[in-house]
Amino acid sequence: MNQYPRTSTDKVRYADTDRQGHVNNAVFATFLETARVETFYDPARPLADPSAEFVIAALHLNYHGEIRWPGSVTIGTAVEKIGTSSVTLAQAIFQDDRRVAEAEAIVVHIDTMTRKPRPLGETARSALDALRFADT
Repeated sequence: MNQYPRTSTDKVRYADTDRQGHVNNAVFATFLETARVETFYDPARPLADPSAEFVIAALHLNYHGEIRWPGSVTIGTAVEKIGTSSVTLAQAIFQDDRRVAEAEAIVVHIDTMTRKPRPLGETARSALDALRFADT
């Protein structure tokens, strides 16, 4: 978990569980979203250019274990690649220091009016570059 430059936490809710008693697989994507939103929409450090926003274009999620209620999860996020208008993230979900899932997400910076990709600004590039894994 320490290798991720950014970590977020989320609470496991009883309503997140399914009939098997563990957290439903769809909720894993919600936990990953929590971390992406905190990364891209931090009010103290907005990354989107004016009249632009970030949208998810792809999510590849691998499950490694169960998440149980009650408790919380920690979501690690790192930048793998910065493109012209897109960012590829490596994310992982941990419960009690156990890696329970890994994901790769591609997020695109788009113009809010045209809904087309817009190149990332220098502020975003600099902030995202600081979130790379130490060895990349």
